[in-house]
Amino acid sequence: MWLFVSLVGYFLLALVFVLDKKILTSNVQSPVVYTFYSTIFMFAAFLVYPFGVERLLGIDMVIALISGLTFGFAMWTMFIAVQKGEASHIDPFIGGIVTIATFVLSSHFLGESLNELQMLGIGVLLLASFLLSFEKSQKHSGFHTGFAWAVFSGVLFAISHVSAKYVYVMYDFVSGFVWTKGLVGIVGIIALCNPKVWKSFRRSKRGTMKWKKQKDTVVLVTVDKILGVLGVVCIQYASALGNTAPVFALSGIQFVFMFVMIFVVTKVQPRIFREFFTRRELVIQSLAIFLVVVGTALFVL
Repeated sequence: MWLFVSLVGYFLLALVFVLDKKILTSNVQSPVVYTFYSTIFMFAAFLVYPFGVERLLGIDMVIALISGLTFGFAMWTMFIAVQKGEASHIDPFIGGIVTIATFVLSSHFLGESLNELQMLGIGVLLLASFLLSFEKSQKHSGFHTGFAWAVFSGVLFAISHVSAKYVYVMYDFVSGFVWTKGLVGIVGIIALCNPKVWKSFRRSKRGTMKWKKQKDTVVLVTVDKILGVLGVVCIQYASALGNTAPVFALSGIQFVFMFVMIFVVTKVQPRIFREFFTRRELVIQSLAIFLVVVGTALFVL
């Protein structure tokens, strides 16, 4: 049962990655605007506060704030990276960076040690990330600025995960989740200072067609965020049903799902979503994604 639920969860998260790229290329076309809509509603987590959420004390509040802010800015930089590159390259690349940085930071700040297999996993992920950086598309050939933003995003996600883990150790899970994720909304307020965000609230003067597109975008973004929440819930539920380690080991499978989705849609419905593929790139990318799966699995064996 846990295996099926895990696969459903990772399938939904893969679909979210693809929708993010679709939204950033065809609908919103502005990472800062998409960041606003992806973070501001995180304040809703504080609706749970009256139902037994603990108050954080002293330095713990600062650490929770760091976790929330870095998570929000990690999303912002991820959207920039995805807009500049192709999702089938950028997202797995970020996944590899997140895993490496998370274990390095947790080892240094939380005192967690790495065994030989985990060290081997880091090496495999580094190789996979190197292979994924060879993007061949109509705009790019090899490493480009999108991957620089992806590295930044991966490190920020890792800082958020490690600081959140500290809060989870000191407090119950619900309290830690509400504070670390609720404070992500602050990034939405920061994004609101950008003129592109508050100008997006205005109804277009170009007529009903433009306004209809804006409404369609709101629907698409809403569906995307709902799928994201459902995906996370499935993964958490799978962890409750079985052991956490096997569920975590399957995390790399979402990149396989994502790659298949992008390839199929590109071939069948290129008007909806399209990425550029060459035969050589397909071989290298398939190998790289396989290495991401293997590298991630080595951390829990």
